[in-house]
Amino acid sequence: MPILNRGGRPGLLGMAARTAVVAGTATAVSGRVEQRQQARAMDRQMQAAEHQMIQQQQQQAAIAQAVAEQAAAAPMGAPVAPVAPEAIAPAVAGAGGAGAGVPGAGVPAPPAPAPGVPGDDLIARLQQLGQLHQQGILTDQEFAAAKQQILGG
Repeated sequence: MPILNRGGRPGLLGMAARTAVVAGTATAVSGRVEQRQQARAMDRQMQAAEHQMIQQQQQQAAIAQAVAEQAAAAPMGAPVAPVAPEAIAPAVAGAGGAGAGVPGAGVPAPPAPAPGVPGDDLIARLQQLGQLHQQGILTDQEFAAAKQQILGG
């Protein structure tokens, strides 16, 4: 019996083998794509966590600095009032804060002196106010208003 030429078309086994190769390749490619997408998602999560950690460290440093400045400005032996993080957060937020572009926005004004405050405390508060003004934290108007408030006028 002579062998018939099928014209280059594969038989049933050839077709099954080709289908298996195509399906295997597609499975491998889709698995690799999924792995790559998961790796990218993990990278984004890690970057977001690092960014959040840096922001928290900056906020803690700002709080520590404010406490240190307050302790340095207070007379010896006087109790140091705690600084609320909400009072410092606008200054730490920078350009994204609510008072963006406004010097001294979100910075609390120095509290008014209690009646009968000794003169040393008054001088220390005025010096601290002058430093804030020199650093550009307070505008001229804010400086004048806070000075009047400290002096009781």
